[in-house]
Amino acid sequence: MALILDAKATLGEGAIWDSRQQVLYWVDILGQRFWRFNPATGTQEAFEVGQFVSTIVPRRSGGVMLGLHHGLAAYDLDTRKLTLICDPENGNPELRFNDGKCDPAGRFWAGTIPLTKRGPFASLFCLFPDLRCEQKLTGVGNSNGIAWSRDAKTMYYTDTSRGTVDVFDYDLDTGAISNRCVAITIPPDTGRPDGSTLDAEGMLWVAHWSGGRVTRWNPRTGELLATVTVPTPQVSSCAFGGPKLDRLFITTARRGLETTDSLAGGLFCADVGVKGLPAFEFAG
Repeated sequence: MALILDAKATLGEGAIWDSRQQVLYWVDILGQRFWRFNPATGTQEAFEVGQFVSTIVPRRSGGVMLGLHHGLAAYDLDTRKLTLICDPENGNPELRFNDGKCDPAGRFWAGTIPLTKRGPFASLFCLFPDLRCEQKLTGVGNSNGIAWSRDAKTMYYTDTSRGTVDVFDYDLDTGAISNRCVAITIPPDTGRPDGSTLDAEGMLWVAHWSGGRVTRWNPRTGELLATVTVPTPQVSSCAFGGPKLDRLFITTARRGLETTDSLAGGLFCADVGVKGLPAFEFAG
């Protein structure tokens, strides 16, 4: 485990590797910015957004897609122009977008989280390549890690407030989800499940908020396979990257630890002995 960027992110999140550009994107939600990190050169570039930015995915036609406080947007990395695509929560100030990913068909899935009143007031949405947006789940407490099985017949989804990673049957042709059930139960004394990613062997890696670790699970059996300790507690997301997709990048948060933890908010990297899979791009 190595600290590769002492970024001191207030709420680091959303790590994702862009295989075409060979860079890592990640966000600081409360800092209202996202970063582009090039491990080959060690350079990191900040992009200021002007509102909460919670998740980021590459866009096939160029640039990236973002989840914001108010809606889903496209962002041109050259001009730094932000273009709002939709605001399915209709400007509700008490909700912001949180984690999101693209499925193998290029749909952008992202969910929301309440800002003050905790409870099942949030939702999960899907933005299709034709820019149509559908609400897929309601009654969500804290929408988080999303991943798909290698055969794309299963979607893994985390509502952090439940303390579980759930599984849905997935229809790749339509984006329909059904038959929700619990795949993994996170022990409460190890923190709460946050962002996640799938490795090349079909195993699921889960970041533990307030748990100082990332864990590897067999999502078909619910068996814990490995634990990677992170030297700061608020671990928020993980993503495989590097030219061989054999490095696990891990984001953390500094909020609440500003005076007690010098490593909080840093970007970490670990060699965990397995490889990941390329992230899917938004097809719109």
